[in-house]
Amino acid sequence: MRERVHDVLESRGFQRFIITLILVNAATLGLETSPRIVASYGPLLTVIDHVALYIFVAELLVKVYAYRWEFLRDPWNLFDTAVVGVSLLPSTGSLSVLRALRVLRALRLISVVPSLRKVVTALLTAVPGMSSIVVLLTLVLYVAAVMSTKLYGTTAPQYFGDLPTSLFTLFQMMTGDAWSDITREVMDHHPTAWVFFVGFMLVCTFVVLNLFIAVVVSAMEEEHTEAAVHASEDAGAAVLKELADLRAELRELRDRLSGPEDR
Repeated sequence: MRERVHDVLESRGFQRFIITLILVNAATLGLETSPRIVASYGPLLTVIDHVALYIFVAELLVKVYAYRWEFLRDPWNLFDTAVVGVSLLPSTGSLSVLRALRVLRALRLISVVPSLRKVVTALLTAVPGMSSIVVLLTLVLYVAAVMSTKLYGTTAPQYFGDLPTSLFTLFQMMTGDAWSDITREVMDHHPTAWVFFVGFMLVCTFVVLNLFIAVVVSAMEEEHTEAAVHASEDAGAAVLKELADLRAELRELRDRLSGPEDR
């Protein structure tokens, strides 16, 4: 019985049903943000939301029955449990803010779709490599903030009046938001300021941020390589099993044919 339930959970049809339910539930949660739609179809949206939640809970319970202790060893099962568990928390009175967390159920799409799982796994794998880049970026920001505060704090105090303000301004410039306007305003009093700001933008935007992309791409390539290796190993194991079964059938056939000759 448990094996049949396991096969149903892993079947493509069931996975498609869950994906469809997640999309429908996410759509209903989005429609609830419109007062006009809530006034017309509020009860229907609530029923759909509750039905989806009950199905998600039932799915998790069935998975616990089918997988037993293996359920806890899969991080994606724990992720699904946390997302669904948030929706079960009381959302009345002072906890009404928790109703907004119901939309987290849409994140279950990550654990259901294999391609999304691979992307998220690759991003998590890249976190250790990103930590070194974050330290480098923080160091560059700090040095540039101290320099800009000392150089341009008097000229543009709204941007570089103190260290926290300079850090925020430089972070804003690093994202590409109005960096040229800030630079031109400072250049009205310091014509050579473009050297500092262009150098900062080149280092942060075109070097450090590209390092982030390089680390993520490298992690995704490693994840793809590992998946290909596992797939080839599984295919090889399947071929070996078929060869073993074929040899067993040939041996059995040989024994049957040699039996009458001996008699």
